[in-house]
Amino acid sequence: MWTRQSLNDLVREKLANYLFVVVSNREPYIHTFSDGEIVTQVPASGLTTALDPVMQACGGTWIASGRGDADREVVDKDSKVSVPSDKPRYSLKRVWISREQEDGYYYGFSNDALWPLCHIAYTRPTFRESDWETYKTVNEIFARGVLEEVGDKKAFVFIQDYHLTLLSSFIKAKNPGIITAQFWHIPWPNREAFRICPWQEEILNGLLGNDLLGFHIRYHCNNFLDTVDRAIEAKVDWERYEVTQAGSKTAVRPFPISIDFEEVSQEAQQDEVAAEMARLKSQLNLDDKLVGVGFDRMDYTKGIPDRFRAVGRFFEKYPEYRGRVVFIQAGVLSRTQLAAYKKLNEEINSLVEEVNKKHGDGHWQPIIYPREHQSQLTLMALRRLANFFVVSALHDGMNLVAKEFIASRFDEDGVLILSPFTGASRELTEALLVNPYATDHFADAIQSALEMPEEERQRRMRKMRAVVRENNIYKWASDIISELVKFEFGV
Repeated sequence: MWTRQSLNDLVREKLANYLFVVVSNREPYIHTFSDGEIVTQVPASGLTTALDPVMQACGGTWIASGRGDADREVVDKDSKVSVPSDKPRYSLKRVWISREQEDGYYYGFSNDALWPLCHIAYTRPTFRESDWETYKTVNEIFARGVLEEVGDKKAFVFIQDYHLTLLSSFIKAKNPGIITAQFWHIPWPNREAFRICPWQEEILNGLLGNDLLGFHIRYHCNNFLDTVDRAIEAKVDWERYEVTQAGSKTAVRPFPISIDFEEVSQEAQQDEVAAEMARLKSQLNLDDKLVGVGFDRMDYTKGIPDRFRAVGRFFEKYPEYRGRVVFIQAGVLSRTQLAAYKKLNEEINSLVEEVNKKHGDGHWQPIIYPREHQSQLTLMALRRLANFFVVSALHDGMNLVAKEFIASRFDEDGVLILSPFTGASRELTEALLVNPYATDHFADAIQSALEMPEEERQRRMRKMRAVVRENNIYKWASDIISELVKFEFGV
């Protein structure tokens, strides 16, 4: 069983003479002003949830874009600050981009082009030349930050996600001795979908600057290799899962990302969680109710409208549950500058009103949708309260929310309803797998979850907990490091 300490030992053994650097768009800790004081916030991000434990185990430097209004106040002359503030384990180095650059690089090309391009959720990507040029500029800013940090030292640079597709090639152009790996946290679509990108060759060449490129599942690896095979001049070795281009090789491998199972499980058992559960039961009148829960960032890939339609259909098909079941949807608004997200928010609000008006009464509403940000304590209490927990993504790389639910249920109870279009569905096979587009089947799955015998619920939960416990975030990181060392050094 991989732990924080065993991962630390592996890094010390295999990368003893190397500086360990993680690079991502989003920072793991944000400093903001609140009532005249500087406070630290942890963003709602699966990437940071997964990687912060790895960095706390390994040490090194995390390079990210500074976005908090107090971020500049806490860094030193090298734009660095030690984190976490209560018990520093590693350095956070911030790079600075302007509001205009953020609009073009992040909201523009990253999330109005690449995000819908890679998620098959029937939202058309928007390609603007100005966004692409800004995206390249920001990747160069990140490259300068990495090169400044590394200097003349040997380094392993671990790049994260679709915001930084050009970074490895920019780094290698200045310092070819730096070892780079990149993990792609979202799906990679089939070649026919990706070929509509006007800059697909530049993106593929940029990603092939890495020594190792990781995806959640082999299906995404296959899609990437197929795209490379058809789009650019490169040799694809399907047997070894390697790409050779201009004399350099890139290994392409699946690494299913995970969470710190033990930490989540222990947090779920704290007295504060039990107290928050009692508060929520009283506040939301849940004492005699069966509770369904969903957590999501408000994104069109998460299938939230489909989920609410299924809840409404459930009460139509099984009216005996009216007044007895409540579905609580927690989440945070996201990327509200983009038209697709504004439209989604309007659709969600309309559906909540429609379902509650049709099926609710003066004393009970079937959907509770708090629109304010929920604390980590409240989210943990909701996981514990859930009789069933819904992850209905239309397309997702992995989905760590599902794994966090499993880890929190030390009582070995609760049912996970999971979309087969998530990477997590490959591991969590004891969940109720339901196509989110199939509204009637989705409604039937809710009924099945509520009527599942306790013995069956516990059997399924035990099996899923064993999977998440074994395949934890430390195993994910150790697999990547071990594969990199084997590929790069042959040991």
